[in-house]
Amino acid sequence: MAHARDALWESGFDESVEVNQRALIDKVLARYSGEFTVFRELLQNSDDASATAVEIHFQTKEYLERLNNKVEDQTETAASPSEHELPDLKTAVVHQWTFKNNGIVFRDEDWSRLKKIAEGNPDEEKIGAFGVGFYSLFSVTEEPFVTSGGQWMGFYWKDKKDQLFARRGKLPDSAESPWTSFEMGLREPAPIPPPFDFTRFLASSITFMRHLLDVSVFLDDKRLSRLTKAPGAPKVASIPKGLKPSSPLNTMQVNGLQVTPLSIKAEVMKWVYSAGTEKPQPKKEPPQPAAGGGGGGFFSSLFSSLTASANPSRVATPAPPPTPPPKVDLTALVESNVMLSIFAADIAVKLDAKMIAELNRSTKKNPPTRMKYELIFTGKAEYDASKSEDEKHGASTGSVFQGLRADIDGMGQAKVFIGHATAQTTGIGGHMSARFIPTVERESIDLVDRNVAVWNKELLYVGGFLARSAYEIEMEHVQQLWQAASAATSPGAGIDPQLQASLRARAIHALKFFTFHPSTPSDLVSAALEEAFFSCTTTPRFSMLSSRKGFPIISTAGVRDAAEVRYPDPAFSGFVKDLAVVPEEVLKGAQLMVDALRARGMIKEITFSDVLKELRNRPLTEEEMVACFKWWIDLCNRRDAEDLAYGRTELLEAAVLSLEGKDGGVGQIIPLSVVESVLSRSGNSGALIPTDGPLPPHLLPVAISRNFNSQALQDVFGWRELTIVEWLKYLTSPPTPHDVKYDIEKSAPWAERVLQVLARAWPSMSQAQRGEVGTVLRARACVPTSMGLQKPAEAYFQSAHLFNDLPVVTLPSGAHVKGLLEKFLQDIGVRKHVNLQIIFDRMIKTGDWTIAQLIKYLVEVQSTLNAVELERLQMTSAFPRELRPNEKLPENGRPPRHRAEELYEPLDVLRELNLPVIDWGTHPKWRSNSEEAKFLFKLGLRRYPPLPDLIGLAASRDEKIRAAALKYLLDNFMTRYADYDPNAFSNVPFIPAVKGGTRCLARYHEVYHAPEWATLGLMVTDPWLKGEALVRLKIQEHPPGPRLVNLLQTSPPPTEEVGKQWFAALAGRVTSFSSTELRTLSQMNFVPVKGANGAIRHLPPTQCYFKGDSQAQVHSKLFTFVDFGPTANAFLSACGVKHEPSVEEVVKILLDNPRRFYDLAEGRENYLTELRNIAVNVRLVSSGTMARLKRAAVLLGSRRVRKGKPASDKKTGADAPVELEEEDWEYQWDLLTPDKVVIADDTNAYQLFGDVVFSAPQEDLLEAFYLELGCRRLGSLVREEYQNRNEVVGSRKAAETRALILERLPLFLHEHTHTQTKVSYTWLNNEKNFIVKTYGKLTVTKTLQFGDKRLSKSQDASAVARRIGRGPIELWLAGHDAVDMYEVSTSMCRLLFDAPKVNDALLFMTILSTDLRALRRRGYNVDRILRQQKADRQAAEDAAKAKQAATLASLGAANSSSDTLVSSMSRPDSTRPGSPLSHEKESHALPPIPAAGSSGRSGEQGKHSSRPMTIVRQSLDAVKRHLQKEGAGTSSDEDGSDKQLPLLPPRPSQPLPPQPHVTPRSNIASNIDLAVRACKGERGEVLKNRRQMRMVKESLNEGYCDISGHPSDMSHVGDMDGIKFFVTKDFPNGKELMRAKRDVLARFIYTIRPLQDVYTLPPSSLHIFYDSAGDTIAFNRNASLFLNLRYFEQWHDAEVAAGNRTNAYISWYFTLAHEIAHNLVQPHNSEHEFYFSSICEQYLPAFTKLIAGK
Repeated sequence: MAHARDALWESGFDESVEVNQRALIDKVLARYSGEFTVFRELLQNSDDASATAVEIHFQTKEYLERLNNKVEDQTETAASPSEHELPDLKTAVVHQWTFKNNGIVFRDEDWSRLKKIAEGNPDEEKIGAFGVGFYSLFSVTEEPFVTSGGQWMGFYWKDKKDQLFARRGKLPDSAESPWTSFEMGLREPAPIPPPFDFTRFLASSITFMRHLLDVSVFLDDKRLSRLTKAPGAPKVASIPKGLKPSSPLNTMQVNGLQVTPLSIKAEVMKWVYSAGTEKPQPKKEPPQPAAGGGGGGFFSSLFSSLTASANPSRVATPAPPPTPPPKVDLTALVESNVMLSIFAADIAVKLDAKMIAELNRSTKKNPPTRMKYELIFTGKAEYDASKSEDEKHGASTGSVFQGLRADIDGMGQAKVFIGHATAQTTGIGGHMSARFIPTVERESIDLVDRNVAVWNKELLYVGGFLARSAYEIEMEHVQQLWQAASAATSPGAGIDPQLQASLRARAIHALKFFTFHPSTPSDLVSAALEEAFFSCTTTPRFSMLSSRKGFPIISTAGVRDAAEVRYPDPAFSGFVKDLAVVPEEVLKGAQLMVDALRARGMIKEITFSDVLKELRNRPLTEEEMVACFKWWIDLCNRRDAEDLAYGRTELLEAAVLSLEGKDGGVGQIIPLSVVESVLSRSGNSGALIPTDGPLPPHLLPVAISRNFNSQALQDVFGWRELTIVEWLKYLTSPPTPHDVKYDIEKSAPWAERVLQVLARAWPSMSQAQRGEVGTVLRARACVPTSMGLQKPAEAYFQSAHLFNDLPVVTLPSGAHVKGLLEKFLQDIGVRKHVNLQIIFDRMIKTGDWTIAQLIKYLVEVQSTLNAVELERLQMTSAFPRELRPNEKLPENGRPPRHRAEELYEPLDVLRELNLPVIDWGTHPKWRSNSEEAKFLFKLGLRRYPPLPDLIGLAASRDEKIRAAALKYLLDNFMTRYADYDPNAFSNVPFIPAVKGGTRCLARYHEVYHAPEWATLGLMVTDPWLKGEALVRLKIQEHPPGPRLVNLLQTSPPPTEEVGKQWFAALAGRVTSFSSTELRTLSQMNFVPVKGANGAIRHLPPTQCYFKGDSQAQVHSKLFTFVDFGPTANAFLSACGVKHEPSVEEVVKILLDNPRRFYDLAEGRENYLTELRNIAVNVRLVSSGTMARLKRAAVLLGSRRVRKGKPASDKKTGADAPVELEEEDWEYQWDLLTPDKVVIADDTNAYQLFGDVVFSAPQEDLLEAFYLELGCRRLGSLVREEYQNRNEVVGSRKAAETRALILERLPLFLHEHTHTQTKVSYTWLNNEKNFIVKTYGKLTVTKTLQFGDKRLSKSQDASAVARRIGRGPIELWLAGHDAVDMYEVSTSMCRLLFDAPKVNDALLFMTILSTDLRALRRRGYNVDRILRQQKADRQAAEDAAKAKQAATLASLGAANSSSDTLVSSMSRPDSTRPGSPLSHEKESHALPPIPAAGSSGRSGEQGKHSSRPMTIVRQSLDAVKRHLQKEGAGTSSDEDGSDKQLPLLPPRPSQPLPPQPHVTPRSNIASNIDLAVRACKGERGEVLKNRRQMRMVKESLNEGYCDISGHPSDMSHVGDMDGIKFFVTKDFPNGKELMRAKRDVLARFIYTIRPLQDVYTLPPSSLHIFYDSAGDTIAFNRNASLFLNLRYFEQWHDAEVAAGNRTNAYISWYFTLAHEIAHNLVQPHNSEHEFYFSSICEQYLPAFTKLIAGK
């Protein structure tokens, strides 16, 4: 085979391969999408040429002319304005860019390489690699001109075509310059790049330049800005120990580090700041894709980038303020500086020969053997200074150095520089510059090419190494400062907190700077840098033999190795103080870096060993020990205590507690190892032991134990509980004597406390314990008595204290001995009683006992009293009553005495009620819970007054008693008067109330506590009664509905202002009215309305309407409008007041007296406005009212009247009047019945008979309304008769006119989209169906027959068209005169359309009378349309002939005419007279609207396609026909389906030539998924002029259904089941329409929800709308799908309501597929049809399951 090929090669001949250089350059540069691309390339070239200075000139046309000495005589006059006025930098247009550098001039090899594309600079030290940088100039200029070293070279396109040539020459000696210059005359004059952004770009660009130090920017001769770079002296930095300086493959070795300070100075005119753009916000928006394509190439994308940030949108100029602002000198310079630190790694490269060769092949140069990797690090101080610089220049622009600031927030602003900035971000806070090998467009790092990727990944390791080195160096500086500060402070003083905060902030800044975020566009870059950053150590990070310190990080103890720093845990923070942990500021400020270190195991959690180390180093304070115990107890609760036994021992051995001394005394150190017991605060005994007294030394200090559950301490630490007996023995027998105040035999107060403790613990003690306690106490004088401390057996209880010489137990605190203490003292031997006989003897003799002493004694001995004695005490008036204020003793001088049941206990609250209370005296003080009080209560003493008595007191005339009684009732309600029932006191006025501003008492049912009822004259509660008091008194908040109704009926508000207050109060109580009460109110006359004379009359709500936008002037005279404010109106609305009169009400008023209505409307225009309103809402008018409208004279009609001549003086008969101009006519208007008004649908007929008949206003809305009421069309009343003379046989005019019509008719129909045609184009193209004849003369006689009027008028005609029945269309031409194309158009439109419009004839006339070139200039795509339609017609005719022949052959029929063939397929029930049949047999339309006569659908029929119907589409049609309950049958020329087809050439039935490539199905499926996911919800409430919608229309002409917007705007009126519902603006009350269509809407949603699941559409992507007229079934608005409820209602609602949803599912399944396809393709073309079919095919299985399971 090889020999055969060689032989063939020898026999062949050579041909050159040609390259379209213009296309090559455009396509190469199209990949350069960065900003300021031209200048980036030229700056890099300048730096490669060792240039130190660059000048960039933007030159206007006038400036260039002055330079060229073309307008010398105008120089002075032209220059003078510029001296005082500076142009706007945003709009100033320049014609040329000039770029200059002072680098090495071009050598011959440079000139040679300049004109070669893709031949990069072979110098390995240079950045350029691909050889296309210079050609970026062609993105802005056609012919760049270069001068350098006395030579020049110009580029130009040969013969203005696609081949680029260069011409070279020498400059004259006088023109030589040390500068190398690039002159770029712009293709199109344009504003300069935004000067401020451009200066900011230059500041970033020169940072990493090796040679370039000075850049200036000029506009003409004015220097806008200048940047000067001043590198400082490099400082050698040692490589941190322990870091690996060689790359993974050892191809790159870092030999050294340098840190170079860099200062950049900017001198910028204020002129530049004034044109600056707003500084970028932190949130980055995704870049918008550039508008595409065409011949603009890179030029258009470049200028879009240059002008995008300048925001050149048209903004209205604000009005000048009254006082002009102070004048700013725009020529003044603003100087600013920035200081940076550049870390540079010196890299030695060592590659093998193979790798060098591979890289040379990729880059056309050998890789360098030495190079630098640089990193900009901005320290904390420099960063803060940069922020301050930014703020100094204001919020609008910021600093020119903003691009150099550290990106510590990870916003993606730090870039990788390959000579200049690329689109690749570093992922850290600083820019990086290195000799990465980029992609061709130099916007990102090439990580795809195998060999290039190796180079770049090795270099990325160096970048991570350099970043780690910079971090280590920065942290070393922080550590040195920390240590220096620590050494300078005194021991124990600590470092100054402010300095600590400063150093931590610096360290946090470094951590955030070197935090790695995902880089873009490739996240592999930051991932590789991060891996190198952490893995560039030479030894394992945690090796015990490692000599390096690991990863340094700031901690609470300064900079430490991360292995020594712990992650803070709140559980240890209370007692672990000296351990170095990550500070809280670092956790908040550098959380991402801390998380990364934890994930890598470099920062660990706190361990038990750390805790023990802390405990062994220092004693803990009380708070710290409590925190330590909490941690240990929580640990034990989470783990098995047995597992922690050893740890507990270690903990107790290590922990030492330090207690502070009281009141400055000496503290105490307690090792926890000596503790044996704990005081239980929850036990019966432990809780009683006083902690302020002596306690055993083995007890855990109470300061610690009181914070814990004692049982938990015992379980966790193994301690025991301290008992009462242990405590008592320690008190009575201490190892060393206690202080006197704690000796129970010497201190009575301490003895009392001990006895009280023992008494409370006595019931819980065992018998053995009681015995031990009794033994200890009986031998000691420990009982306090009136005679000092006594032994228990020698003391007496107080009950025995009848004589002064007895040692009665007397506690120092004054407390009574009773209860447990009494029982305890009795058990240990204290004596209780004295002989009763002695007591009686001494009492009788003395006779001076008080009532308190008597009762006290009786209480003591009551257990000995019998029932008779108790009854005698109850019945005896032995108890004195306390005298009331100002009451005197009786004459006998003795206070009155009463029975106990007649008195109340002596309380102040009862005294305030003026009740009789017992005279108890002052000593002892009365206590209600005392035994004496209980004994008196037993005798009958009252504790509180009964409820009826208390209510009587509350109704007292004494205000103080009333207030006190009511307060007592409320205070004691829950405990004593919970059975209060206000109905039992309904006749007692005791409720404090206010009426008319006056305080009074009210009965329960007369008062309410809501204050708003005071405005209605009702009594409301006193303001001090509120809250719980109102609830307890059970006062109603609001009056009941019946009372309010009765109030409005008996006392309606007297004025409108009072009514406003009343109704506002009633608005909050609407829900309390029953429906019956609201109906009563709706008919009740209570709404105050001020009449014209100022008098107030009251009307029912049903006769009132709210004022508002709908209150037209005419309505205000017919109806009563009120407005009491928003709140009050809400009540009136509930009572029946409407917002506006309904259409029904307006119509009825109109019918009552039309002429009065007209007069009130004050003119024709207002009356027509009312008619329009009725027309829009005619569906809301009842059938009975509509019947009245059809008979009433309510329609406004007009009749033309010749000026100066009455209407009755008109010529009748056949005499034609002289043609008059429009200004010769005037109009008469009248109100007429519908049968006397006509619709002027025929312009010519109206011109003839407009002075005889009254016609409707020529508006579509009113004409449709007039027609509905019964008005007839003028065209239907006029009969035409044609007369001709002398037919001209074989007339050339007839043939040319016929050919012209058939040629231009497709163009006309392409523009005519609002209605369909009667006949198809194919039918009309048949010479038998469209005949054109020429006659000598044509006369048309038009006869009007309207009522009793019969008029005829004749006139000559240039052209007339007629059709008799179903015969052919004949067009007659007058041969004696030129053909009037307007008459031709008018005649043809009358036969082509059911209701032609004037504009139709004018459009058709224009197309017929204008040559094709003129039409082409006007935007008509003449050639494509005619050529495509001709091909389609030919293909359709060939297919029809082939099918006809096959049919005739199979049937054996003799008749072969097309008419016979089509008529055999006719359906009599769907014929339409006068409609010729279409040759296109197949129709894929859905079932037509029953009454609309127009049912075509986008994507289903009538589509104009340039390719055959796909197999998928055919299969879908077959499925559709199979699924339909009723088959479509065969079509005929009279079929209704022919009505749906437009007058267009049929779709070709012959397949196109096969294509060699097949689109993968995965691509198609991916696009379909994209289209479905793109569907979204509509957020707008109002849809206006939807220019981006794609409509599914009933009939489409040539397959186009693209319209610019809906005829009327739509608004959102409500939601149902999550689907928004919109209506057009011709429905003024959309919510009412939604309520009326609620059931239909619900069935529609019930139908489309399963289809939404079939397509897996987002729930919010479907919307429903309703319009009054139109052929829009559905549309796609910015990926939101809208479906028309009106079509569902007419097509499918009846079937769905009956339970049959099959037809509805099928119809809307295909509709949704059509609209989803518009997410991929907007126009209706073959591509849209393809995706429509593909979507249907993909979701067909799911749809079939829906149909099968319905």
